[in-house]
Amino acid sequence: MEFESKIISRQIGDLLYASGLTLGTAESCTGGRISEAIIAIPGASNYFKGGIISYTDEVKIRILGVSAETLREKTAVSEEVAREMVAGTLKALDVNFAISATGVAGPGGGTIEAPIGTIWIGYGDKDEIRTFKLTENYGRDINLAIATNKAMRLMLDFLNAKLSIEP
Repeated sequence: MEFESKIISRQIGDLLYASGLTLGTAESCTGGRISEAIIAIPGASNYFKGGIISYTDEVKIRILGVSAETLREKTAVSEEVAREMVAGTLKALDVNFAISATGVAGPGGGTIEAPIGTIWIGYGDKDEIRTFKLTENYGRDINLAIATNKAMRLMLDFLNAKLSIEP
């Protein structure tokens, strides 16, 4: 794990621990890497309830409540699915905040609409869900590292804003 991810994870942990609030994840292409970054910090069990690896559409539908219609119309690599994954995580894990990631890390699987390197990150709470789209392809391992780091950074910025703390 990258040093920066550990620093960000520590900052996320400090904020959540101090506020008594909780976090969960729903990961498709990142396969648990975001969760791994979060639990790398001792004491994460005080605020991290868990993660759902929703690598298939079936799990997205059955566990996270992602709409089959959304998956059919927009595909799993879409802003809408990233949003629905966050909403589903908030409900399924009964957490205050959630992060999601869905995309095409490579080396195969890309399409014209969603080429390799397209990864949607979702993050938020019950009042607001935001998204961010990564589009560059640096190869599978780097794509996943970038997505993990970006998801953590976005959540840290979101928590700082929500909890009225200057970054």
